[in-house]
Amino acid sequence: MKVALSLIAVVVLGIAAFEVTMQPSSAERAQLLIVFAVMAASIAVLAGLLARRLPRLRSLRVAVIALAVAAAVVVGVAAAVSARLMFLSVHDLNLLLVALGFGVGLGVVLAVAIADPLAGDLRKIRDTADRVAAGDLEARTGVDRPDEVGAAAGAIDGMVAQLAEVEQERIRSEQSRRNFLAALGHDLRTPLAAMRATVEALEDGLAPDPARYLRAMQSDLDAMNHLVDDLFLLATIEAGKLEVTREPVDLAELADDSIEALQPMAGRKAVRLRLEADGSVTVLGGPAALGRVIRNLVDNAIRYAPADTDVVVRVSNGAGALVEVEDAGPGFPPDLLDSAFEGFVTGDPARARAAGGAGLGLAIAHGVVTAHGGEIWAAPGPGGHVAFRLPA
Repeated sequence: MKVALSLIAVVVLGIAAFEVTMQPSSAERAQLLIVFAVMAASIAVLAGLLARRLPRLRSLRVAVIALAVAAAVVVGVAAAVSARLMFLSVHDLNLLLVALGFGVGLGVVLAVAIADPLAGDLRKIRDTADRVAAGDLEARTGVDRPDEVGAAAGAIDGMVAQLAEVEQERIRSEQSRRNFLAALGHDLRTPLAAMRATVEALEDGLAPDPARYLRAMQSDLDAMNHLVDDLFLLATIEAGKLEVTREPVDLAELADDSIEALQPMAGRKAVRLRLEADGSVTVLGGPAALGRVIRNLVDNAIRYAPADTDVVVRVSNGAGALVEVEDAGPGFPPDLLDSAFEGFVTGDPARARAAGGAGLGLAIAHGVVTAHGGEIWAAPGPGGHVAFRLPA
């Protein structure tokens, strides 16, 4: 349809130009109409043939040259017929044909000059697509031009960049999961080994104080049970099925309870726990869930705090209820700040295993705080700083 309309427009413009410049007689006008009709039909047939053949050509340069030569043939024949109708001499006709040939030659040269860079850029796009298909996500087209080819190259480069980001995220997530499994294995093997040793000592009658051995076994069982509870809770959070109760809760009281519960752990590491609270700080939420958040944050701070240092818990009112936990440990590396609250993230795996953490506490804290309509964040080291804010 577009080709037909274009041909009609060319014929009309040609006739109009001839009328203005030549002012032909009625007979010449009739002959001219015949010439233009034949030209239009010839071009239509040629366009149909080219539409079928050009897509099969493997070279853009060959396609451009074929198109230019075909156009030259049609224009040359039309010019010759028109010249004879206008009773030009053979000399003038030959001169006209030579001029047309020279113009067509220049046109072919210019067309090739335009087609070559275009073909080169298209080859770059094709090569980039092949490299990406082979797994090279660093490949880029390197094409910079303002036309549609440049837009296509930019779209491909943008897509490859997004694929590279997704792949990096997949690698980071896989590494985090491996770290988690290593830490989880450590957290499970340690109490299991201790319980096995206790059972063997009791069986062999080598336990001088069986009651103390049983208490130690109970402590190991409690640690394993706590780890399993964390796994189930994190699975519930990630599934979006965490149920949040709404009742008045004093965060300062929850912080005090957490500090009291974790005093034995802090004592074993020679870490001092200190609470700084602006009186009662009340929010609506689940006391057990929010208490677990504070306990997880304090527990994490104790694990990484050096001996003979303080872990400070601050509870205050402001633009909402704010809880902050600070320690003198190494803090969060800048590259882990964005992922610190994702499941299975433990930072340095060796240090995490030494501290005894599988990387679940902060992920659980994030899920619970988010479910309460709050926000939680960490600041870069040195020194650990984690805080969360809830609607008052």
